[in-house]
Amino acid sequence: MMMWWWILIPVILVLAFFMYDGRNNRSSKTKENPRDILDSRFAKGELSKQEYEEQKRTLNSKN
Repeated sequence: MMMWWWILIPVILVLAFFMYDGRNNRSSKTKENPRDILDSRFAKGELSKQEYEEQKRTLNSKN
């Protein structure tokens, strides 16, 4: 009976660690809204000014 505690305690500790680590990682991620993504793409040069303005108008019309 005593041997089970030596197995059970480390298993519980490992599970607790992974559960805490997973929950902590999800909460630390910030979600970008579509406007932030659009601004970032324009700043990186992925979009021309015309494309940026057109997509910005599209986003504003949906709100």
